Amino acid sequence: MPSVSTRPAVDPGPGRAAGPAPASLAQRKRQLVATELTEAALQLLALKGFDAVTIDEIATTAGVSKRTFFRYFASKEDVVVQFLADMGADMRAGLASRPAGELPSEALLHAVSVPLTVCDAHAERALPVVRLILRTPALLARFLEHQARWREDLTEELAARLDLASGADLYPRLAAGMALAAFDAVLHRWSAGEDAGSSADPGTLIGEAFAVLAPALDSALDSATA
Repeated sequence: MPSVSTRPAVDPGPGRAAGPAPASLAQRKRQLVATELTEAALQLLALKGFDAVTIDEIATTAGVSKRTFFRYFASKEDVVVQFLADMGADMRAGLASRPAGELPSEALLHAVSVPLTVCDAHAERALPVVRLILRTPALLARFLEHQARWREDLTEELAARLDLASGADLYPRLAAGMALAAFDAVLHRWSAGEDAGSSADPGTLIGEAFAVLAPALDSALDSATA
């Protein structure tokens, strides 16, 4: 069963640490249970609607007790929030992995493409989850909260790459905001299709969006770094 998690392996890039040591058996077991709960919750919520699914149903589908569910998540909403948090972490890791001299438009395109690529690879499972988030007011509000955090993360990472001050220079924040606006537009466009194959895939859509943004992103860099 393919996962809708957005946590692919990200190349740390030249000169960067390869990552933490392998997890212990207990950590792997805990991650496995968390993954099963996340999968069960996201698919049930996407199928039946946020308000129609109970925590008992999620626990039963995942093969665990309700008590076990609450060891990992405080609520149904927290399952989706974790899915969103993973997206943001993957974007920042994707940006950090890019070559130092790469144009901002190329680096940011890669960063926001990381979760989109995973969603596209498992479109039949991921698309209903994306629709659930965009069409459920409580979840959409949390999605927008996370986008604000992602903007801060990408701003800091981009400023460090360009040797600019994230708080004083406008460019990193504007560039991060433009990249996330493109990401948001792609998710809305992709989710508007009747099924996973009825509209362009997210990878194609984000490429089209950045074809529009790239000239502004890269030409503005000259002024920002002058």
